[in-house]
Amino acid sequence: MENVILWIDQHLGISPAVQGRILASLLICLILWFLRRLVVRAVWSRTDDVRTRYVWRKSSAYAAFFLGVVLVGRLWLPSVHSVATFLGLFSAGVAIALKDPVSNLAGWLFIIWRRPFELQDRIQVGDVAGDVIDIAPFQFTLLEIGNWVQADQSTGRVVALPNSKVFTEPVANYGKGFQFIWNEIPVLITFESNWERAQELLLEIGRRHAENLGETAARRIREAARKYLIFYSKLTPIVYTSVRDSGVLLTLRFLCEPRRRRGVETAIWEDVLREFRKCDDVDFAYPTQRFYNNALEGKPGAGGRVRLDTAPAATSKETGTEPPKGGVGAPR
Repeated sequence: MENVILWIDQHLGISPAVQGRILASLLICLILWFLRRLVVRAVWSRTDDVRTRYVWRKSSAYAAFFLGVVLVGRLWLPSVHSVATFLGLFSAGVAIALKDPVSNLAGWLFIIWRRPFELQDRIQVGDVAGDVIDIAPFQFTLLEIGNWVQADQSTGRVVALPNSKVFTEPVANYGKGFQFIWNEIPVLITFESNWERAQELLLEIGRRHAENLGETAARRIREAARKYLIFYSKLTPIVYTSVRDSGVLLTLRFLCEPRRRRGVETAIWEDVLREFRKCDDVDFAYPTQRFYNNALEGKPGAGGRVRLDTAPAATSKETGTEPPKGGVGAPR
């Protein structure tokens, strides 16, 4: 062994002291790698949960890296003062030369410390939305939703974003705290429809699909109120009424889980189609063109005359015509 050390010293110019430090550094790295493998193997044998395995694999890698830096650094730096000086100069140089990577590393520390989002959370950062599938020191990765796909469903694309985005872009978390989102379904019916009956049908359908959700949401709101100022006075479905150019707009507003948005919308629309088909006095509105004559169709108090479809039948017989179906000026 001594001969090998002397040969390296003579031919490569590496002193025995430096050789010892190199050997010790390699030994430390090998031991840390072996210990990490043991930890990961133990976790793998105890659980099949993907999230738990991922967290332990990442955490053990970070712990081994930082522990290796500390142990190897003690071998190569003679004193604590030298370590502090070296780290100070190194940090200043890195901050100037590697501004973006340092910002990403700071963003990673912020994500780990403040936890604006975690693994499997559904978030939106700027114009990009998706489910968090990985968090690394320099970037986090999303499984994209939305874009050309409707109702927040997955596109199948994996999008990597720099961690510094948490400082420069608004971060929206679909499930942080409240864990539900408000969704709305607009239903447009004709002016001639019985809008009150349609409103009752929509409200009944909304309650059917949001059954027991109000109690669950109320409990989670109480839990979230410990950290956030979240308050809702009404958690059950509600229908709002407004008027548009083509008819009466009924908007069903209800709570749903973010990942069930499209499924719930599909179920509600199917029930709406079935229920409206049973009603003769409720019909969907669609783009049409009509001519309105206030003198013939308007209310008497608003300057119009008695409408022909409400006039006595004898009047039509005297003129030799039948009352028009649907009234004068009915949509065509």
